[in-house]
Amino acid sequence: MQRFFVWPEQIADGYVRIGGDDYTHIRNALRMRAGEAFMVSVQAGDSREMSSGEYYCILEGFDPERLEAVAKIAYFQESQQELPCEITLYQGLPKSEKMEFIIQKAVELGAVRIVPVAMKRCVVKLEADRKDKKTSRWQAIAESAAKQCGRARIPEISGVLSYAEAVREASAADVFLVPYENEKGMAETRRIVSQIAPGQKIAMMIGPEGGFDEDEIRLAREAGGHTISLGKRILRTETAGMCLLSILMFHLEESETGDK
Repeated sequence: MQRFFVWPEQIADGYVRIGGDDYTHIRNALRMRAGEAFMVSVQAGDSREMSSGEYYCILEGFDPERLEAVAKIAYFQESQQELPCEITLYQGLPKSEKMEFIIQKAVELGAVRIVPVAMKRCVVKLEADRKDKKTSRWQAIAESAAKQCGRARIPEISGVLSYAEAVREASAADVFLVPYENEKGMAETRRIVSQIAPGQKIAMMIGPEGGFDEDEIRLAREAGGHTISLGKRILRTETAGMCLLSILMFHLEESETGDK
């Protein structure tokens, strides 16, 4: 089912009104007709955080003067799509097409925030005048991915941080994970992941294409980061984050449902 994201002021008197690019998409691309249903998630305040639920809506028609789709709200339901922990991915800047892939897949796997990080061994160096353009494009990719996979919120794409800034932020999380190729054995990884509980904030720092510098690993450890292994093979930067997110998603969703 199609899903759209709106602001609180777009909902009133049991109806939702959708304009802008979504209006064009509903009318011209999807060719939706009166009586068709879709879901709406509401952005809270000035942030990209979502309310805890979503609205099931029935399209009634189009307002040609205001260029809006008008739908009646049938009912409200609690969201079931979000993980019970907030996961932030701090990603060492890779080449442009890799970053777009990472954002898309991280959104699908449940990350709520993705932070590009400038590290010593990054192949890519973004000039100041390109950072805002890149961030806007990356945010649009995150929104598209959130709609496609049925998320109840649009993950935030942060501006590019220095490594020191990223470590300082990540150290404030309940759990700070740093997959590192020189760590051996999965016992520590298993121990730390098994102790993660619903409601915690998780930060994960992924190195760039050139890997972590030893000083960066030292700084992360001093800030409380847990360096862990993701297995015997050396993973590409676009694979490492997805691997850890998959492990966390499985653990959290299994813990939430009580499945064994």
